Amino acid sequence: MSDAPGDALRVFVDGTGLDVPRGATALDAVQARSADAAAAVRAGTRVITDSRGLPVAPDAPVAAGAIFRLVAARARDGSASTR
Repeated sequence: MSDAPGDALRVFVDGTGLDVPRGATALDAVQARSADAAAAVRAGTRVITDSRGLPVAPDAPVAAGAIFRLVAARARDGSASTR
């Protein structure tokens, strides 16, 4: 039964606690929070980051207690540098 405590992992997406099934990915967790946010990740306009702000691959498996945040995608070629 999917409601059994051992079948779900508690994760957090933008401060919201969610229960996702074991084997879920970071994108699955975002999808559980917001279909629009998941669509933005798929479109490349938003990026999933971990609690430290480091990018997380959408297909990365989640672990219990994972904290994900969504941020705007930025150019990574250094063109926005202020040097």
